[in-house]
Amino acid sequence: MNKSVTNEPRLATPSSFAPGVPRNADLPLTPQASPGRGSVAFDLPGVLVGTAEYAEGPTGCTVIHVPAGARTAVDARGGAVGMSGGYDYNHAICFAGGSVYGLAAAAGVSDELLARRDNRTRWDDLQLVSGAVIYDFSARETAVYPDGELGRAALRNAVEGEFPVGRCGAGRTASAGKVDFGRAEFAGQGAAFGVFGEAKVLVATVVNAVGAVVDRQGGIVRGNYHAEDGARRHPGADYAAMVGDPAPAVMGNTTLTVMVTNVKLTDVELLQVGRQVHSSMHRGIQPFHTMNDGDVLFALTTDEVDLISVKPTGLGTLASELAWDAVLSAVE
Repeated sequence: MNKSVTNEPRLATPSSFAPGVPRNADLPLTPQASPGRGSVAFDLPGVLVGTAEYAEGPTGCTVIHVPAGARTAVDARGGAVGMSGGYDYNHAICFAGGSVYGLAAAAGVSDELLARRDNRTRWDDLQLVSGAVIYDFSARETAVYPDGELGRAALRNAVEGEFPVGRCGAGRTASAGKVDFGRAEFAGQGAAFGVFGEAKVLVATVVNAVGAVVDRQGGIVRGNYHAEDGARRHPGADYAAMVGDPAPAVMGNTTLTVMVTNVKLTDVELLQVGRQVHSSMHRGIQPFHTMNDGDVLFALTTDEVDLISVKPTGLGTLASELAWDAVLSAVE
C-alpha cells in the first residue's frame, strides 16, 4: 500500500563546511531520546529497536538488537560504503550518522553488550555487532558525530515491537534528491512490517540518497525540489539537461536498510533474498547504488518457522513491497 507524503517542501540547507566548527570534545554532549514523528509496530519476538541523538549535531543512531543472535547476510553496493563488522551472525546492527566517525557508535553497542554479559569473554559469550553509517555532515554546521556513548544510549533505549520513524535516530539529518544539493530535502528513517501466514517480515531503511524518492504512481515525493516553480522533478530530466556541462558535486550519501524475517532460509537463500530486496529499492529511490552512495542492506533471520510453501523468491517479492513502503515512510 502506498504511503502519503506531505507536499510541503523540507529543504536541507547545504553546509558551508567552515573550519573550526564544534566537535564532540568541544561540547557537553548528552544523549537524548530520538522518537521521530511516531513508530511502526511489528511482531517479531526477541527483536528490539532503540534510537538516540545528539541535538547539538543534530545526528543520531539506530540499533536493532537481537539478544539471541541472528544469521545475517550483507549486500553492500555503491562507491562509498562505510561499514564495520559485516558478520554473518549478529546480536545487533547499528546505523549511525557521522560518516566514518560514526562507526564509533557500533563500538559503543559492543561495549554495552559486553557489560551486560558481566564482561565474560569466552568464545561463545562474544557479542557480534555490525555497523554502517551515512554521511550527514552535508546539511549541518557541526562536526558532532555519534560516538560510543550515543551507541550505548540507543541500545539502552531499545524496546520490542516498535520502530521509530521520521527524522530520528540515524536518519536525524538524512537528506535525499541531490542532483544539486540546493534542491535536496530532509528525509529520515522509515519502516514497514508484513505478516504473510506464519511468515513475518520487517524492513526498515535510513534514506540519505543521491536519488529522489518515487511513489508507486511514478511521482517524485521527496528531493530534487525546484524552488523557482515548486516542482519536484525526476533526476533524469536534470541529468539530461546537464550533458556537456560540469557535473555538480554530490558527495556523501548512502541508504542503510535492515530486513528481519522469522523464516528459516539457507545462507545462500538469505543472501539472495537480501539482494532481491536491495535491488527492488531502485523503484523507490532514483537513481540508486550510484558512485556517490554507500548503500548497505543487512538481511537477518531468527530461524523460527520453516515454511515449505514460501519460496525465497516469493518471500523476496513480498519483502520488496515492504521496502518500498519503508522508503516512503522515511520521507513522510
